[in-house]
Amino acid sequence: MNVSAAPDGRLPRWQRLLLPATLGAEYTERDAEGGTNLPRSLRDWLVDITFFCVAVFAGAGIAASDHHHVSTAVFVIDVVAAILPCLALWQRRRHPLAVGWLTVGFSAFSNASSAAAVLALFTVAVHCPLRRTLQLALLSAVAAGITAWIYSGGNAYDFGGLAFGLVVTVAAVGFGLYVRARRELVLSLQERAHRAEDEQQLRAREAQLAERARIAREMHDVLAHRISLLSVHAGALEFNPDASPEEIARAAAVIRTSAREAQEELRAVIGVLRASSEAEAENAEPPQPTIADLTTLVDESRAAGMDVTLTNALPEETLSPILGRTIYRLVQEAVTNVRKHAPGQVVAIKIDGDETAGVQVEVVNRPRVGYETPSAAQDKEHVGSGMGLVGLAERVMLVGGRLTTETLPGGGFRLAATLPWTRE
Repeated sequence: MNVSAAPDGRLPRWQRLLLPATLGAEYTERDAEGGTNLPRSLRDWLVDITFFCVAVFAGAGIAASDHHHVSTAVFVIDVVAAILPCLALWQRRRHPLAVGWLTVGFSAFSNASSAAAVLALFTVAVHCPLRRTLQLALLSAVAAGITAWIYSGGNAYDFGGLAFGLVVTVAAVGFGLYVRARRELVLSLQERAHRAEDEQQLRAREAQLAERARIAREMHDVLAHRISLLSVHAGALEFNPDASPEEIARAAAVIRTSAREAQEELRAVIGVLRASSEAEAENAEPPQPTIADLTTLVDESRAAGMDVTLTNALPEETLSPILGRTIYRLVQEAVTNVRKHAPGQVVAIKIDGDETAGVQVEVVNRPRVGYETPSAAQDKEHVGSGMGLVGLAERVMLVGGRLTTETLPGGGFRLAATLPWTRE
């Protein structure tokens, strides 16, 4: 009965123990006795030829040394009977247990078959279960006792021959079990190496996915802000065709500047994606904004017609780059969402904190006095994917903070984050 390999192409460990010493991935099936139906490799041919020659010449030498103890007819029968066991050794890889029973059985009355029987017993010890090996070893001991009686030459029982046969049997089984244990060790090391390689590939894949997610967040944070500015100014030109040439020129300049900056930032992000090494990626990545760039962000938003106020009460101490970048992205995403989903509302940005309480960032937008909140139908064209807040929550979580959002009565919205205080 043949058994097939596992879905990943590798055999179970107990089956791979039955392979020759050259453990190749090409071995995918073998029979129930531990044999293989695959063609022999060059090494297999060399080993099999060596075993056959040892069985023939050693068996002939043993038979010749003991021929004076038996008649010529018995000697001829002994030599002829050894032909089949020696030839059977060529099938020891395909049917090791069957060859073992055959050769050991013939060695009971054919002294010339004893060398082939020892080699077959060694093969069974390497490839077959221990229970089968012990059964065959017991038969070999019985065969040694019978051979010692046949070749006693009519004199006293040949206890020396019996002792020699038992010693050879124990040596063949012991050496075969040693080879088997060594292959178990090799298999264990190979499996450990495969697991380490698989884990390394998994870690590399996770790192790639994490980097792609980080780049996606950066692209969303950067481009969403720039594109929303373009949309606001383009919309102003569309709905105010009677604007003065100065207003048109000013809006066109803002559109051109925002488009160029968006293009440069997109080119920088693509440069990171195309980088072939980590060092190139670090060189290609543009300088990240920090809390010091919030003033520029607020000025751009005011230029787009938003009513934005910024209150920064943080102490005059240098924060860590990752904390400053997180604060900037929080404010940027909040302002961009107001511009997209609540145009015309008043935005209040407040940043405060200390080493004990951490950093508190709050962005609140409320309708102006007398301003009518857009209905759901009117605001439908501004509905986004909702991934911006998801990305913000992940950013805050990665630095050990927490993010809360809530809808305020009357149509406003509040975004608040508490971040751990970290210095550069």
